[in-house]
Amino acid sequence: MSGLLDKINSPNDLKQLNHKDYPLLCEEIRNTLIETVSKNGGHLASNLGVVELTVALHLMFSTPKDQIVWDVGHQCYTHKLLTGRRDSFDTLRREGGIAGFPRRRESEHDCFVGGHASTSISAATGLARAKTLKGENGHVIAVIGDGSLTGGLAFEAMNNSSRIKGRLIVILNDNKMSISKSVGSMARYLMSIRTKPLYFKVKTFMDKALRHIPLIGNPIRKMLLRSKSLIKNAVYHSTIFEEMGFSYMGPIDGHDIKSLCTNLEYAKKHKSPVLIHVMTVKGKGYGHAEKTPQNYHGISGFDMLTGDINQGLDNYSENFGTYLCRIAKTDRRIVAITAAMKLGTGLGKFSYEFRDRFFDVGIAEEHAVTFCAGLAANGMIPVFAVYSTFLQRSYDQLIHDAALQELKIVIAVDRAGIVGDDGETHQGLFDVSFLSSIPNITIYSPTYYSEQEAFFDKAIYHDPSVVAIRYPRGKAPEIPKDFKPSCGDFDIVGGQSGKRLIITYGRLFDDAYKACMQSEDVSLIKINKIKPLDNTIIDIALNFDKVYVFEEAVVRGGVGEHIGTLLLSRSYKGTLKIHGIDDKFVEQGETCSILKKSGLDTTGMLTALGDNIDE
Repeated sequence: MSGLLDKINSPNDLKQLNHKDYPLLCEEIRNTLIETVSKNGGHLASNLGVVELTVALHLMFSTPKDQIVWDVGHQCYTHKLLTGRRDSFDTLRREGGIAGFPRRRESEHDCFVGGHASTSISAATGLARAKTLKGENGHVIAVIGDGSLTGGLAFEAMNNSSRIKGRLIVILNDNKMSISKSVGSMARYLMSIRTKPLYFKVKTFMDKALRHIPLIGNPIRKMLLRSKSLIKNAVYHSTIFEEMGFSYMGPIDGHDIKSLCTNLEYAKKHKSPVLIHVMTVKGKGYGHAEKTPQNYHGISGFDMLTGDINQGLDNYSENFGTYLCRIAKTDRRIVAITAAMKLGTGLGKFSYEFRDRFFDVGIAEEHAVTFCAGLAANGMIPVFAVYSTFLQRSYDQLIHDAALQELKIVIAVDRAGIVGDDGETHQGLFDVSFLSSIPNITIYSPTYYSEQEAFFDKAIYHDPSVVAIRYPRGKAPEIPKDFKPSCGDFDIVGGQSGKRLIITYGRLFDDAYKACMQSEDVSLIKINKIKPLDNTIIDIALNFDKVYVFEEAVVRGGVGEHIGTLLLSRSYKGTLKIHGIDDKFVEQGETCSILKKSGLDTTGMLTALGDNIDE
């Protein structure tokens, strides 16, 4: 290796390289990405696909004066390597290290936090408008994937950005993939554009030719641009992007730095918003990732030589998927819905075995919930599998379209609680609070696989209206030998009166049980159905001097506050202490480390109880 990357401590250093060195630099970047992600985990395929594009952006623009907004943000690794974070790149996604997503406080080159899809054009439009209002120079570039373009927010932004003169550039990174394969009309539309590049060559040729015809050429060109007639479509082949006020350029090879730079230079001089359609290969440069990019989207680590991924099939997501396939064989009302997260939510097998009853709606969680409501209104039983962090986007639809009408929708809330290395944009800490505030919703929180299946049975065949079953990322703990889950609304360990009572739910029961076994005069209630709460729990809690609630969620609006309100209404004279996530966003780190720091592991619970602990 020549060590070109070692010479780059800022984008200015990149600009000093000879253009002949660019391919070798990109190779070094890819090797660094593969080596780091193999150890730390992270998003590999998406980052490998944008190496040349990122290099071209930093060659043609000058951040932070110019601003780059990365949609989702999971493809910003090369950007971080080129903007002064090369020496700390080995700390990627580690506790106290650099984040796997853009982070404003981490670098002046990160202008906007990304973690969810379809937000970049809205943010870029706001950034560009602010530059205009303040009289500042510089362009704003939104980099958005074809998968993110399935989200409605992207089109809402484009509809309002056509008046941003000469500052806004949208890069459509078209790799034919989101996390799962891109689906829907937009995917088919982009396919039609990819397969007809001749139209755009004709358009460019005609545009140049008309500009050089004396006197009449330019008026004819302007007339064609203004016209909605067939002749305009025949000559210019207007795209949906042009109809929304963007000048369209492409498709362009996203791995050809020279071509990218030429088109970016042209876009900089344009007086209206520009959309550059760039074709890239997801997983570029690493054979395993190119072949199956969906498997190398978000991974915990892998063997660089063999490509073997370090993750087992024993987890809540896969158990859910297996269960759903089993009941779907005998009940044709069962349909499964995902928002571009087929594999992550465990629905891969279902999508193969029940193709006519599987619906991937793309990155469109809001549509997913209302689509489920329509299915339910006509007698189907929709099961929507979604990460907790992405369910946040569907709050209005849950209220207005689902719960208000008391429609039977089952929500499999995956990645509930601490998710670890993905950090503050992905922690599933808010679902208990925002779901609990909605009438006509039932919420379960299983600890074990047997409970997960039992609660889905209740949700599908017994409970009314909307039902959410929330479970964390990873593997379920082992059931203690002397504890037998009842799969009822709650379980109790120990007596029903005494000095101290622990109340908890979900996977924290494992630590709470250990704390209970190490203490005297401590009973434990494991809540399985956290909404509606069984009043018997309050009846029992009234018999204890001190009640401790531990929950892997934000305290505000959580189970602990609800229990406190009920105890207060019953004139409880004892002490209630709630332990959860305080009023803050939780940064990246290993899940066990975050739980420990939050006082939600066995040691933390014993400390809260006031018991002596041998460190």
